[in-house]
Amino acid sequence: MEYFSGHITGLIEQLSLLPGIGRKTAQRLAFYIISQPEDKVKRLADSITTARMNVRYCRTCCTLTDAEECPICSNPRRDRTTIMVVETPRDLAAYEKTGKYEGVYHVLHGAISPMLGIGPDDIRLKELMQRLQTGEVREVIIATNSSLEGETTAMYISRLIKPVGVKVTRIASGVPVGGDLENIDEVTLLRALDGRTAL
Repeated sequence: MEYFSGHITGLIEQLSLLPGIGRKTAQRLAFYIISQPEDKVKRLADSITTARMNVRYCRTCCTLTDAEECPICSNPRRDRTTIMVVETPRDLAAYEKTGKYEGVYHVLHGAISPMLGIGPDDIRLKELMQRLQTGEVREVIIATNSSLEGETTAMYISRLIKPVGVKVTRIASGVPVGGDLENIDEVTLLRALDGRTAL
């Protein structure tokens, strides 16, 4: 039995499709949105539509940006000889918050997971290998999550890169097994980065 009108129910259903948003939270958000002034709701809707239409992958590191290159890749002060490989743009943001890493990144947009049908061709590995062809990269730091998928991806990347002659390291285990980088504090992330080991 439906308690609300079709428009409210439709909004709740759409919000509940967002990751991490259950039915109750979707309901709370829907009622909040409906209670706001029309111009404020329009700005929210416009910003969602504009972001979806204009955000694309950085041509260098594959993170999300609204320009050809993201601010990190276009920054001449970044050390292009070191590439940190992360699973998502959120992981990139987690390391950037430390303010200590001066290299550049490569965002895979996922991890290898045979159980979910995600193979090496489904993540941005080809683009990473193209970046290594320039000869300027001396180290690739693999900073995938400490999950089974993250470890599988790290080992695959290591085997892929070693023949190229580039040093491959893995972030240290200051990151707990099963932990997501975006939820870990800056000190732990720094310890993991400083304690990285060769693969």
